[in-house]
Order: sequence, then structure tokens, then C-alpha cells
Amino acid sequence: MIRILFFALFLLPVCLNTGLAVAADKPDIYQLRQGDRVLISVWREDTLQREVVVLPDGSITFPLAGRVEVAGLSTPEVENLIAIKLKKYLPEPVVTVVITGIEGNRAFVMGKVARPGPLTISGPVTVLQAISLAGGFDRFADEGGTKVIRTKTGGHEILPVNYRDIISGRNMSTNILLRAGDTIVVP
Repeated sequence: MIRILFFALFLLPVCLNTGLAVAADKPDIYQLRQGDRVLISVWREDTLQREVVVLPDGSITFPLAGRVEVAGLSTPEVENLIAIKLKKYLPEPVVTVVITGIEGNRAFVMGKVARPGPLTISGPVTVLQAISLAGGFDRFADEGGTKVIRTKTGGHEILPVNYRDIISGRNMSTNILLRAGDTIVVP
């Protein structure tokens, strides 16, 4: 029993801190985006607790740490960065970062759907599901012309969506999973 308590109290935080390199390699770990909200706190420092929004330039500002670039980083990576900056002022800062809002994780549906606009992606969402969440096609929609515009490094990629193949079950390959920043266009 004492060994279990020792592990939980002393070794688990060490294991979690050494997992920083693993977090960067795993694509399924959430990475912060512009517009996301995070609660940052420093253990035993009540005045160092703030909820902040990731700014359009990908940064946040935190007392004593100043401006910190966080877009594209996981919460353990942000904890590490802030702790490094706080070491000038605190001997052993223990920083916790908790995501409180994922408003930066959005896709957009535009064109001839019932309710065009932004869609917060809180889990895996396919094109068909996003169109459904937007209220479906309106009666003048060109279902065959539906596309996903995906922003990539150095430009954009146009991904055609074959709606008839998807709903018939013949070919589901164009019912892609959406990523943050994707725009579904329904002409």
C-alpha cells in the first residue's frame, strides 16, 4: 500500500512531465488553436491563476511569464514553457494548464444549407455530419458540387465530396473527417 502511495505522490508527476516528447509525436493529442480558452494556475501561487484566450497570433500573455507562443502546442508543452519562464521568479513552479473552451477548433459550412456558419468540432465530425448539423441542404443546393476547402502549409487543398455515393453507401471515401479550419462549400 505504501508503495502505491509513493508512486502516486512522487513518481506519477515525474512520469507525466517526461511525457512531453510523447505528446508532440501523437497526432491525437489536442493542440491549442487561436480562439481557445485555457485556465493557467501555479501551485501555491493564488495570484498566478488566469483564464486566457489564445490570440489570433497564437500567443497568450501570463503574469511574470509574459508573451508565450502556444498555438500548435499541447497543454503539457505549454505548462513546461510557462514553468521555464517562471523559474526566474519562483524556485520550482508547478504549472497547470486546463482547456476551458475549444472555440478555436472550428470548421465552417457555407452556401446553400439551412444554417450556414461556424461549427465547433468537439469530437470527430464528418462532412455528412456537419451538413446535418447545419440543417441539411436547402432545396436549391447543388449536392454534387459540394467541396471541402482545407488550409495547408503553403496554400489550400480542394477536396470534392460525392454526396450521392456517400448516402447510397457505394463509396464513403469522400465523407472525410473535418479538421479545424476546414470550410464546406455547398453551391
